[in-house]
This record gives sequence, C-alpha cells and structure tokens, in this order.
Amino acid sequence: MVRMSSRDAMALVFSVMLPIVAVALGAIFTTGAIPTWYADIVKPEWHPPSWLIGPVWTFLYITMGFSAWLVWRSGRGQAVAVEHHVRTALLVYAAQLGANAVWSPIFFGAQRIDLALAVIAVLLVLIVATIRRFYQVNRLAGLLLVPYLAWVSFATVLNATIWQLNR
Repeated sequence: MVRMSSRDAMALVFSVMLPIVAVALGAIFTTGAIPTWYADIVKPEWHPPSWLIGPVWTFLYITMGFSAWLVWRSGRGQAVAVEHHVRTALLVYAAQLGANAVWSPIFFGAQRIDLALAVIAVLLVLIVATIRRFYQVNRLAGLLLVPYLAWVSFATVLNATIWQLNR
C-alpha cells in the first residue's frame, strides 16, 4: 500500500475539486437553458442524451484533477528544471480549465453558438498542449487526459453542427 502524506491528500482533494468548481460555475448558465433555449434549437440526430452529459463530465473532471495532482506531485523535491516543467504544465492546464469554464456561459448563457465554437477550438489546442506537457512530466497524467480530448473533440463537432443548423 502506498502511504500518502496529509499534504498530498489535501492537494489531491484540491486538484479534483478545482475542475468540479469550474463546471459548477458553468452549470449556473446551463441548467436554465437546457429545458428552454437548448430544447428549442435544432440539433443533429446524433447529439448525446442529456442524462449522459453529467456522468461523462463528472468522470472527466475527476480524471483531470487526478492528472493535475500527479503532475504536481511529480515535481515535489525535484531539480529546478523539473519544477519548471511542472509549473509550465500546470499553467497550461489552468489555461485550458479557464477556457473550459467560459464555454458554458457563452454557449448557454449568452446563446452565442458561434463564439462558443471559437472558444472550444481554443480549448482543443490547450488540451493537446496540456497532454503534451503532462506527458513529459508524468506519462500517466498525460494519458489520463486522452478521454477528455476525445470528448471535447466530439463536443467541438457537435458545437459546429449546431451552429451550422441554427444560422
């Protein structure tokens, strides 16, 4: 069994809670728009059912947080060069988390499908950059983000299709 210090445990809780808090802020804009505006716009037949979205994102956010924790933990007590890589990786992670957090208020809150498409395109680039940086520090941390990349890739195609159908 691997022992974990209380500092590591607190960092793990913080790392997992951070993306969940980000999505909770977005949910403020999403919850009211789903039964009204989102229900009324044209969507492709292949859009996922609403009941699937919550569990998928919950899994992805937990995975993201655990991945970030692995990167943070990999840099503890290491050489300055490694700590620099860790800091850079976590800064890129924070940028993608910010892009992720603003997508819902733009798509659902402002109902700007076009602007949300631009944001999600930037998010995709940031996710790829995060995976690359995380993988350099901790391979498992990078690999854990691949499902997130796959889901956001799908969401990007869905966003683009919804934009096309509702122009």
